[in-house]
Amino acid sequence: MLIRRETPADIPAVFALTAAAFAKPGVQVPVEATLLAELRSCEGWLPGLSLVAVNDHDEPIGHVMCTRAHVDTAPVLGLGPLSVHPDHQRRGVGLALVHTALGAADALGEPLVALLGSTAYYSRYGFHPSTRYGITAPDPAWGDYFQVRTLSAYKPTLRGTFAYAEPFNHI
Repeated sequence: MLIRRETPADIPAVFALTAAAFAKPGVQVPVEATLLAELRSCEGWLPGLSLVAVNDHDEPIGHVMCTRAHVDTAPVLGLGPLSVHPDHQRRGVGLALVHTALGAADALGEPLVALLGSTAYYSRYGFHPSTRYGITAPDPAWGDYFQVRTLSAYKPTLRGTFAYAEPFNHI
């Protein structure tokens, strides 16, 4: 497995693997798959932080992206969606994608990455409930599921309300 930047040629395969990863009975196209296209066309799009895990045939088997977000007016990152094709889940693909995204974000001087997700899963990457850092979730009902991972450029004075890239407001 190799983690690399997403290319335009990867987009159809990433859509398909995301749809498969988030498939639900009775739902033709999961919202996470639709969200990808919207994020790629918004001003929060950061092409260097849209990453794919590929197999030996250079076929995408997993994907993660970070987009520009804000804590009040300060630029930060929002992570998601994270998708691994069901045939490749529980094999370390998601782990590799998140570690690579965090490393890339840190190398770019980003202060933190935030996400909405399982505390049991994301705590292994150093994510903690956002309230620990004085950061308020876009929806306070998210509670501890809204989490933050600070990076090298983080300063404790970075506090306030988190806002995802605009397409997240439609889900």
